[in-house]
Amino acid sequence: MRVSLVTITFNAANTLPPTLDSVAMQHHDDVEHIIIDGASSDGTADLARRYADLQERADNGHEVIVVSEPDKGLYDAMNKGLRLVSGEYVCFLNAGDRLPDADTLSRIVETAEMGGDGNKPGVVYGDTDLIDAEGRFIGHRRHVVPDKLTWRSFRRGMLVCHQAFYARTDLAKQVEYDIRYRYSADVDWCIRVMRLAEQQKASLSRASGVVALYLEEGLTTQHHRDSLKERFAVMRCHYGLLTTLVMHAWFFIRAGWRKMFSSKHSG
Repeated sequence: MRVSLVTITFNAANTLPPTLDSVAMQHHDDVEHIIIDGASSDGTADLARRYADLQERADNGHEVIVVSEPDKGLYDAMNKGLRLVSGEYVCFLNAGDRLPDADTLSRIVETAEMGGDGNKPGVVYGDTDLIDAEGRFIGHRRHVVPDKLTWRSFRRGMLVCHQAFYARTDLAKQVEYDIRYRYSADVDWCIRVMRLAEQQKASLSRASGVVALYLEEGLTTQHHRDSLKERFAVMRCHYGLLTTLVMHAWFFIRAGWRKMFSSKHSG
């Protein structure tokens, strides 16, 4: 089973190498790694091409495709990558994010093949840990990944990190990223992929353990307030205004409890 990873870069020469290393070390021997670069000026594209050459000479079953050209932003670049994907599953692993272990993709494939009924899962997903720019462990992602996931689960927030969300490609290609969103099109995309999977009676299957290391300095983190506004709009679109208002009220109450609990223990 071929697994496709799409990495979006722009002037990411400092953060890209660990991402490439984490893909290169994978034991799974049918990997497609598509790197979509937004015409970087810091040597990112040259770095990606050298990596592609090394993988070709390694003859390890890893194919690397590098595209470097101007784009209209992150999600436009993701759509470019999605159109090139040829694997059975696709995941977006951006510069700075990493696969945690050499058997990560093998575990994804094993989970995808467990069904055995000819209708492979629409999504394979797993846990995520947070890291800093040096790759040091910060903590587990706040959201608890459910054993049973549906598109309705995201009413409680983005329970599964985008980098830990492997979509079956035949479904993913039917759902482009909505480039009207600047920060939260990934949330919208995941929900729409899961809705499509449900319509086609394809399961959502959880892989064992941590399948992604997320660099906690991404675009959404830098623009947190704007991201929250967009996420509200996304949730309202999929779940309705009343449900979205109720869930956000609960988010604020929960955040207040956390802050109060933290203050008590730090005092």
